[in-house]
Amino acid sequence: MTDPGEARVAFLGLGVMGFPMAGHVAGSGHPLSVWNRTPARADQWLDAHPGSRLGLSPAQAAAGATIVLTCVSDGAAVHDVLLGNDGAASVLEPGAVVVDHSTISAHDAREIAAALRERGIGFVDAPVSGGEAGAVNARLTIMAGGDASDFARVDHVLASYGATRRLLGDVGAGQLAKMVNQICIAGVVQGLAEAVAFAQCTEQDVEAVFETIGAGAAGSWQLSNRSATMARGEFEFGFAVEHMRKDLGFCLDEARQRGRGPAGHRAGRPVLRRGRGRRRTPLGHLEPHHPTPPPYAWRRITVLDHKEWARSVWTRTVVRGPGTGGLDPHTVSGGRTGAW
Repeated sequence: MTDPGEARVAFLGLGVMGFPMAGHVAGSGHPLSVWNRTPARADQWLDAHPGSRLGLSPAQAAAGATIVLTCVSDGAAVHDVLLGNDGAASVLEPGAVVVDHSTISAHDAREIAAALRERGIGFVDAPVSGGEAGAVNARLTIMAGGDASDFARVDHVLASYGATRRLLGDVGAGQLAKMVNQICIAGVVQGLAEAVAFAQCTEQDVEAVFETIGAGAAGSWQLSNRSATMARGEFEFGFAVEHMRKDLGFCLDEARQRGRGPAGHRAGRPVLRRGRGRRRTPLGHLEPHHPTPPPYAWRRITVLDHKEWARSVWTRTVVRGPGTGGLDPHTVSGGRTGAW
């Protein structure tokens, strides 16, 4: 393993996650240079962490580095900061290792790794889980794929912000594990959103109910940390619906390539596409729940928001005719709202 004192680190991408992660690297004593696409954000980071160096391009930031950490928006951005004009790879010496914390497709991770390997540069795909709070508190989970020797060389740096770090296989294994993570989170959060909406529309004490059921089999990190904020309509937690849409798209593509297709996610894809760029978009057709006497029935509709993850709406809807059970989506007369 490389002596921690010998590591010269560059961090490329100071967004919601990268900003605090780079701060932990600086705080651990490693010589650090940084770059960000938006200069004002980089200046803000430098004001908080004097002593580090700012690069005006990825190449300038990576000059002389033995470890390069990237945390950017998507596969195209990773390719650009590493292999594009003024990309970091143009100045790295053979033997350097790149660690990518972005969530991209496993295919993109393998392609980037192959291009770097031709230059003698190692690559570890290492997406993270834990959200902005995990980054700020240095409690991230890091799922890694790559060569064991490359991972060993960078692990002491990852330890500055990753509480759990594990090499799960060759390049791409980290991204595949992140897809499993995102499927689990999306399902749990959707279920929790619907549960909050139901508790509200039935006029229960939401806080008391979730404190109680959280001690049983329904308990989860999301329930403990998000049920109360959902009930209050608070959604600013550093992860946008657009990012989850992107991540679940990777899951669908990977499953299709292997001749598999999770029915629920496959059916949800056009729904996710419809939500793009719209303030509120219904997610699919949903059957009515616990109908009341005509002319009304209750129906749950889940809608996307450009700023929030989603919103589950329990809305009282006019029935087409006595005894038909049909719902007319154009004649909504009132309702209650929950959210995720």
